Amino acid sequence: MWACLSLLLTLCLLHGGGAESDGGGPRCQPPPAWKIGEADPMKEAMGRVTVFLATDFQLLLSPSFSPPPSRMEGLRRKLEDQGLNNVVYMVVNHQGEQAQRLHAMLGMRLSENITLYKQDAQQSDVWQTLGGEKDDFFIYDRCGRLTHHISLPYTIIGQGHVEGAIKDAYCKRMCGECTHEDESSCKLTLISASHQKHQGPSALFTNKYYPRRGQGSP
Repeated sequence: MWACLSLLLTLCLLHGGGAESDGGGPRCQPPPAWKIGEADPMKEAMGRVTVFLATDFQLLLSPSFSPPPSRMEGLRRKLEDQGLNNVVYMVVNHQGEQAQRLHAMLGMRLSENITLYKQDAQQSDVWQTLGGEKDDFFIYDRCGRLTHHISLPYTIIGQGHVEGAIKDAYCKRMCGECTHEDESSCKLTLISASHQKHQGPSALFTNKYYPRRGQGSP
C-alpha cells in the first residue's frame, strides 16, 4: 500500500512541475506588465536574474521577528561570495495607505544594494497584477521569465528555499535557452558542493513550484 501511495505522490509532483504558477503568469513566461511611475523595473533588470519580494512594514516593528526584508542583504552577500553577482534584488511595498506612510521605515531595513519601490496609488496594484501576497518571492531568469513563485511559509530565508530558487535560476536553464545567458559566471562545482553540504538534497528545486498557502507541503 505504501508503495502505491509513494508512486501516486511521485506522479502528482511530476505533473505539477510542468503546470503554471498560481500567480505571476505562466511559468517560463514574462510577468504581466507593471510599472512604478515611469520606471519599468523588469525591463531595466533584463540580462540579470531578478529577485522580487512583495512586502510591507508589518512585522518590521516586532523585535522578535526577522522578516524577509531584514535578511535579504545577508542572503545577497552570501550568494555574491559564491559567485552569483549578476542578480537584481527588488522589494515592492504594499499599495495601502498605511504601508505608504511607513515606506521610509521599510527602506531603513534594506541596504543600498536592494531597490525599494513605492507604488503609485494611481497605478494598478503590482501585487495584484502578479497574483502575489505579502512576503511572496518571484524569481525570474535573465530573459525575464518566471522560474519560481514562492509563498509563506517557504519564504523564510533561513530555510534555504529562496536561496535554492535563485541558484536554480542563475545556474540552470530552467526555461530553455536565453540570449542573455552567461554560464561562465556560474561556479557550478562550488555551488553544488556548498548547497548539498549545508542544505541536503531537498534544497535542490529544479522544475519545482511551491504550493500556495493552505495547499500542503512541497
